Amino acid sequence: MRIVLVGPPGAGKGTQATLLAKTLSIPHVSTGDLFRANISQGTELGLAAKSIMDSGKLVPDEVTIAMAKDRLEQSDADGGFLLDGFPRNVPQALALDEILEQRGIELDGVLDLEVPEDEVVRRIAGRRICRNEGNHVFHVEYNPPAEEGVCDVCGGELYQRSDDTEESVRVRLEVYHTQTEPIIEYYRKQGLVTTIPALGKVDEVTARAIEALRRNRDSDS
Repeated sequence: MRIVLVGPPGAGKGTQATLLAKTLSIPHVSTGDLFRANISQGTELGLAAKSIMDSGKLVPDEVTIAMAKDRLEQSDADGGFLLDGFPRNVPQALALDEILEQRGIELDGVLDLEVPEDEVVRRIAGRRICRNEGNHVFHVEYNPPAEEGVCDVCGGELYQRSDDTEESVRVRLEVYHTQTEPIIEYYRKQGLVTTIPALGKVDEVTARAIEALRRNRDSDS
């Protein structure tokens, strides 16, 4: 299957993308991983992206598109893929159409994770991360540490990232509404979008997503 995963910040896209890709036996292609891989490997695209990012500017669409094109041309993506974070806007969606058309393939579906805005703010603003190990993540409501401000795993200090404040989250949501939400309508006109509620336990959301994708596939066959 060839899938695009969309949803607001805090919807759990990264978690669901990893689980869905494993279940469907397709590679998970995320924009963040593309940037990190190209930068660490010192590719021409990676060096260009790093220079732009170091100057505090946003990486232009053409660089992101070129990275995505290169990744989708790798052999492990021949049987399908799950895109997470790309396309991020309509120009990128149009570019993805061209990439797929050149290879004679099409998207099978676009999965839209729906979360109320207040819940997005609650999820992200309540997140606390260990200074010793960034993979140790807690939440003041949903997964609080035994001792406030102290990591249960290693005893490190827990802190709130500067872009996890309520004010920052609402700015990120506005960017999502203006830049990324339009691609949902773009794909909806093509009959590709399935929206599922992303509230509840992780495995419950995954089960909903799998069922939605199967229904979409069966309706096309």
